[in-house]
Amino acid sequence: MELFPVIHTNFWDAIIAVPAVLLITQLIKVFMHVQPKYVPAIALAIGLTISIFISHRHNLIAGIFMGFFYGYAAIGNFAALKTTINSFKSKKLKE
Repeated sequence: MELFPVIHTNFWDAIIAVPAVLLITQLIKVFMHVQPKYVPAIALAIGLTISIFISHRHNLIAGIFMGFFYGYAAIGNFAALKTTINSFKSKKLKE
């Protein structure tokens, strides 16, 4: 048994899994009216679920490891997008 699992980042991780976590999180937020303080935890749970049960179902440690990446990447992308949009809006209002 290896001490650390070999984890390969591929097309699935970068192009499909993270946007899927982001999309599912936003759908839950809109349709279930979740308080904003719980949204990061929901994104993390979805990321872990997708990673453990779909993308890394044969390696639990790799699934947990990559699930954190999926969840936190979705949280970071949303925060960056929200900050960019707010900055753009405030520049438009100043002009």
